[in-house]
Order: sequence, then structure tokens, then C-alpha cells
Amino acid sequence: MQQEVLKVDGGAQQLAARRYEPAGAPRASIVIGGAMGVRQSFYEPFAQWLAEQQGLRVWTFDYRGSGDSRGDASLRGFKADLFDWARDYEAVIDAAKAELPDQPLYLLGHSLGAQLPGFLQRPEQVDGLVSIAAGSGYWRENAPKLRRSILYFWFVLVPLVTRLFGYFPGRKLKKVGDLPRGVILQWRRWCLNPRYSVGAEGELASQSYGRVRFPVLALSITDDELMTLAGTESLVSLYAGAPSAVERIAPTDVQARRIGHFGFFREQFSQSLWPSTVDKLNRLAALTERTAVQHANVPHTTA
Repeated sequence: MQQEVLKVDGGAQQLAARRYEPAGAPRASIVIGGAMGVRQSFYEPFAQWLAEQQGLRVWTFDYRGSGDSRGDASLRGFKADLFDWARDYEAVIDAAKAELPDQPLYLLGHSLGAQLPGFLQRPEQVDGLVSIAAGSGYWRENAPKLRRSILYFWFVLVPLVTRLFGYFPGRKLKKVGDLPRGVILQWRRWCLNPRYSVGAEGELASQSYGRVRFPVLALSITDDELMTLAGTESLVSLYAGAPSAVERIAPTDVQARRIGHFGFFREQFSQSLWPSTVDKLNRLAALTERTAVQHANVPHTTA
């Protein structure tokens, strides 16, 4: 594993990233987009496995103001929102593509990491997205237990503590993690809108998602304590111009008692869920081919 420092916004921001190298020549690049409040170190065992066992060059990173990209800086007054985080994501994609321009580049997006690719300015650099335990985030599509408490979170806790501290002190509250003020308040607007980010941000956001043409394969976990199948389907629908499919995964499929929102990346699944990742990447290519055939079979008409 190699530590990388990437410069974003003309060098005004520095992004902490890690690169995992295979033993031989890499056959593709993978960028892992992390979930809200989750440090890149959480994905390290999975990233190492992809590099060492599957011959892939893998990149992880922390969004600005979080994890290693935060450093010792206080988040009070720190300027960042989810559009900034999308630029961070793209900076890592740019670096990965520049180093292996002739090889495929795939995204593995966990939760938020499967939402932000809709805001990429250069989606043509990406060959596919595997979405893991991700959904729209709209509160009515949250898992039932979460839905019972989420309105207190959005209407009372978040506005109160964010105003008091100048950021969201999630570590103290044991909820989500520390987040810049702009991130948590924008995320709040998204989660309260039935069409999530596209509904909250308007036509430009809809057009941005609509420019995505790379295939999207979404993995919905049946015992996810945060996301539901309806939420996953809503997120996938935002990528209206992309070939897409949704696949359900249950703990019984891999002889496990539980997977949940975070379990996919745990080492206990290194002999089951992890090897299936390669099959998912192959399915991305199949999705693209299937869509091309469908388009070719549509009869053309003239006015």
C-alpha cells in the first residue's frame, strides 16, 4: 500500500489517498468510494485482497474534512459540501485513469460512494459502478427501525448541534461521524426530498445523472439496517441513461447470520462475497452489451 496526496481545487485542498498494487501488471483500476462518515482504512482488507488476489490496482481515499484528509484541523467553519466531495472522488478517478489510461476503470461505491458518481463532470472516464448497500437516502425509504427515529435526527438533533458546534459532531454522538456543516445540511435536504439529490438540487442535478452512460449494478442487502430495496431502486432510477440492474444478496446466500449495511467489506466474507466481486465486474460489461443489442434491435422511424 502506498500513501498518496492528491491536490484538489487548484491545490487549495489536499486529499489523502491510498494505492494498492498487484504483484504483476494491473489489469484494471478500481476506485472505492466510501460511505458517509467511514474512513478509508475500513476498506483496507478488501482493497488489499482485490490487489493481491485479483490483479487490480485499487485506490481508496478520505473526502475532504474527514479521515486522513482532515488531519488535525477543526471542522468548525470548515467549508465543504457534497459537491466538493464529488470533486474529491473525481480527483482520485483522474489520478487512477492517468496512470492506467488504456485499462478499464471501475467504481465500487459503498452507500454515499454510489450516489456521488451522478455528479461527476467526466463520467466517460468510468467503465462501470458496482453499488454496494446504497439507496437514495430519502427518509420514507429508510429501513423500518431507522425510519422510526430519523425525523428527530433531521428536524431536531442535526439543526441543533450543527448550529451549536459549527459542524456535526457525530463521533461524540456516536452517529455517522464528524461532518462539515455544509455536508450534513445538504445531506439533510437530500434525505427529506422524495427524489433525493435530484429533487433537492433541481434540473442541473437531473442532467448530471443523465449524462452517466456507464453501467450500474446495485447490490441490495436483505438485512441492511439502513437501506431498503425501494431506496436502492430509487437511486438506480436517477441514473436514467445508464444500463442498470439490481441484485439482492441475503445472509443465507453465503451461510452467514448477518451481512448488514457494512458487512460486505469485512474479512469474514473473503471466501464468499469478495470473490463474487469479480463476477459483478464482468456483469458490468454484460450490461453494456445487452443494452447495445436492445438499442440495435429498436426499429428506426423517420418523421
